[in-house]
Amino acid sequence: MRIIEVVPHHEKWQEMFVEESKKLRDIFRNEIINIYHIGSTAIKDIYAKPIIDILVEVRDIEEIDNYNEKMIQLGYEVKGENGIPNRRFFCKGGDQRTHHVHIFQQGNPEITRHLAFRDYLNHHPEEAQKYSNLKRALASKYKYDIESYIKGKDSFIKEIDGKAKKWVERID
Repeated sequence: MRIIEVVPHHEKWQEMFVEESKKLRDIFRNEIINIYHIGSTAIKDIYAKPIIDILVEVRDIEEIDNYNEKMIQLGYEVKGENGIPNRRFFCKGGDQRTHHVHIFQQGNPEITRHLAFRDYLNHHPEEAQKYSNLKRALASKYKYDIESYIKGKDSFIKEIDGKAKKWVERID
């Protein structure tokens, strides 16, 4: 059973991202355009589930299915699109997840959305702390209910997505 736990920000998360990125580059090689650290572990000074979220931008999403066996050998579970069209999703660690890999083809708007969310919260620490407090409250309330935890964050995430989109447009 998965337990929802959020913990204080830890410096090792960036190191874990770098280490795993090297392994992913070894697998996907020429398919990769870029690899990004996303999600709460990429946001300074907030509580997060200790799962490293990695976004991989690739040339051709259809080619990624050819690497499923190599991802399994690296310890990942292959999840396909997992509810998001034109994505490939992999998770590592079973019920004690350590990594999520989200793969999108270049030009997919999800890439921009994830990066804008991360960057906006890193540049707006007061908003980041609101997100941190929400995550802590939801994790306490829904310790064994990941669906309710995710649903509880939904409106806040949509609000930040909107603010982040406008913020990115202003700085571009």
